[in-house]
Amino acid sequence: MGKQKTKMFAAMKRMITLKDQRIKEKDRAKVHMKKKIDPSKIKEKEVPKYPSCLFFQYNTQLGPPYHILVDTNFINFSIKAKLDIVQSMMDCLYAKCIPCITDCVMAEIEKLGMKYRVALRIAKDPRFERLPCTHKGTYADDCLVQRVTQHKCYILATVDRDLKRRIRKIPGVPIMYISNHRFNIERMPDDYGAPRF
Repeated sequence: MGKQKTKMFAAMKRMITLKDQRIKEKDRAKVHMKKKIDPSKIKEKEVPKYPSCLFFQYNTQLGPPYHILVDTNFINFSIKAKLDIVQSMMDCLYAKCIPCITDCVMAEIEKLGMKYRVALRIAKDPRFERLPCTHKGTYADDCLVQRVTQHKCYILATVDRDLKRRIRKIPGVPIMYISNHRFNIERMPDDYGAPRF
């Protein structure tokens, strides 16, 4: 008994390339020659534009009264630490503070349900300034990052590690956070506010 011939699995017909010599010259694909790079030519490079309000790493647009963008978890952790948000902000910065809350953050708190109704009551406080959102969706982190990038007049209050990491990449935006049952601030010029611990 001889060997049986088996069909090759998924065998394809061999096709010639478009650059093959057997194809007529007019139908043949053109061979592109690489241009040699001139080393003496001046290189053009796109540099991101930085706002004129930044003096080295310090933001000159920041000054009292401070506008502080508040994140969802910042309100929740403030309640947990039994801190009055507006009063603690003033104790931290030694100046008038206006906490600002965006529609996305408000929607996020409302979605959390009855367990976080105290946070919702605090967010609806008349001392909080309400900022309307025009973008699609209600993902608060992207909204806050976008707002802080566009307008450099805000301080961002958050406890979220990932959001903090994203904000640190944007120059001139201070971050307020909670540690040792008090509010602290990072990336703020030393002549503003309470001494850092």
